[in-house]
Amino acid sequence: MAEGISSTALVGCTGLVGSHILTTLTSLSSHPTIHAIARRDLPTSSASLHPLIESDSSKWPSKLQSLSPTPNIFLSALGTSKAQAGSFEAQRKIDYDLNLSLAKAAKESGVRVYVLISSAGVSAQSLFPYSKMKAQLDQAVQELGFPHTILVKPGLLVGTRKDSRPAEAVFRAIAKGLGAISKEWLTDWWAQDVDVIGRAAVAAGMQCLEGKRKEGVWVVSQSDIIRLGRTDWKGEK
Repeated sequence: MAEGISSTALVGCTGLVGSHILTTLTSLSSHPTIHAIARRDLPTSSASLHPLIESDSSKWPSKLQSLSPTPNIFLSALGTSKAQAGSFEAQRKIDYDLNLSLAKAAKESGVRVYVLISSAGVSAQSLFPYSKMKAQLDQAVQELGFPHTILVKPGLLVGTRKDSRPAEAVFRAIAKGLGAISKEWLTDWWAQDVDVIGRAAVAAGMQCLEGKRKEGVWVVSQSDIIRLGRTDWKGEK
């Protein structure tokens, strides 16, 4: 059943990608209601934005389930780093456990379109714990059976982080430099601008709501991100 975007819920809205998803949502001419769940006050405001500030993230799933009417789309850009969390076990509680709890709450509430910011190249057989965890989450949310499950899989995120990740920053600087001299064709296949990723996540969700995609799982690849978030993006919808 085709429908327009009228209400959304978002977590991870203060992060690198999530903040650009939020910016994209607030720019839509359809002015959907935006429920942004966060630990702290948001740096932006809009008549359509309804922040749900709760420092205890264990209460986020119940906050999500309390929304009425149920959002059309739930988008998650939630994630942290091992350094920020203090250990991989603590990181997993956010990146996997909390993400999955929120996805389950969204499914139980009747959300039709679920969008997860994942990552390219992750594998459940990986020897790297982070890659393995991301792949396990991808699989777990697919098994929940949303009418539409969208896994957005960018490469290196090109943007400015508030937290310090020195090794990643070096590659990000390289990507920016190559993009500047090549008009993106040297970087599109391995790195994407975070504003493009944010637009692609929203565009993918809207296409599903509008009946332009068959129900099921849609893995949005790096080339899809470029197409949805830059090539085909027409600005306000």
